[in-house]
Amino acid sequence: MSKRTNTTATARLKQDYMRIMKDPVPYVQAVPLASNILEWHYAVEGPEKSLYEGGYYHGKLVFPREFPFKPPSIYMITPNGRFKCNTRLCLSISDFHPDTWNPAWSVSTILTGLLSFMLEKSPTLGSIETSDYTKRQLAAQSLHFNLQDKQFVDCFPNLAEEMRQTLKKREEEMARSAELNNRSVNAGLANSSSRVQGVNGANEQQGLLNSALTNICVIIGFAAFAYTVKYVLKNIVE
Repeated sequence: MSKRTNTTATARLKQDYMRIMKDPVPYVQAVPLASNILEWHYAVEGPEKSLYEGGYYHGKLVFPREFPFKPPSIYMITPNGRFKCNTRLCLSISDFHPDTWNPAWSVSTILTGLLSFMLEKSPTLGSIETSDYTKRQLAAQSLHFNLQDKQFVDCFPNLAEEMRQTLKKREEEMARSAELNNRSVNAGLANSSSRVQGVNGANEQQGLLNSALTNICVIIGFAAFAYTVKYVLKNIVE
């Protein structure tokens, strides 16, 4: 019975994989391990205009041998601010709720449901509460985190390469921004220096002008004094 059930699970999961390859789930990539088709790894891209935009979130689905008659365990591996990491998540599509499980649901259905619940704020076992800022910060950090995970890189080599290119562009943009800031600061310092020199030059010119005027006044004063003395002496003589 166990062997037959396992064969059923394998056949169903192969069928689901072919379906995903033909009709991908929006914002989600998923592949089974080559060594164990009962363990799948997924990568969720944060949708536009969501708190997770720009982030990629790695997780895994662990299917029971009785699949599709029993639901899988669902885990999130990448820090995300919505779910605990490496913890079984309590969702209506996970093994926490076998009573609500529908054997007609496929891997695509599970991943679509996971993304939908991730974008909500409903609490459940395995969920956490964090600020919007934290979620955005974790989204920005998720690429670097995933690239340190060998399992992620092995399962999603093309996506990993895209992440490397994205991080490289970010570093180049930051370097350009830093260079522009340095140029702006240096230009500001140069302008300040020029203004100081201009003020000093103007003060120096003003000082020379004042000195010249003082000398002229002294000369005029002496001339007036000499003329006055000469006039007084002339009157005395007369």
